[in-house]
Amino acid sequence: MSDGGTAADVLALLERRGQTLAAAESLTGGLVAAELTSVDGASRSFRGSVTAYATDLKREVLGVDGALLAERGAVDAEVARQMARGVRRALGADWGVATTGVAGPTPQDGQPVGTVHVAVAGPSDAVAAAALRLEGDRAGIRGQTVHAAVKLLFSELIATAGAKDTEQHDEI
Repeated sequence: MSDGGTAADVLALLERRGQTLAAAESLTGGLVAAELTSVDGASRSFRGSVTAYATDLKREVLGVDGALLAERGAVDAEVARQMARGVRRALGADWGVATTGVAGPTPQDGQPVGTVHVAVAGPSDAVAAAALRLEGDRAGIRGQTVHAAVKLLFSELIATAGAKDTEQHDEI
């Protein structure tokens, strides 16, 4: 494995642990799923994705709180957290990764182009999130978001590795 946290690294860790992953995407429009499924053997750990590009789908399919969406809009850290939790539940996965933000060319929900939130929900339903301010054109922002989401997921998998190993040792 590389030390960079690539999609292959993420999937190898998940497979080793016997865990699964699902993705909830907005601004990336399926690019996270494409990155993951470009890895040979991805189907052993990747369950699928929901591209909830429309705000109402975030609420109806992923269970994001409607009042939150009405108050803050879809480009929000808590929305990303709820998307990550929601896709875990909807697709029956151990882990969920989510992306939401503004790829451009115009602002959205009062947020400037390049405002992005990524989140990862793990088996304990604890959620890690990162707020990003990215620069570039639409394609560049979307690509950077995919990279950031995969890196955050890899970091969370590494951070929980010790706890998972301890749990396994306690069972022996």
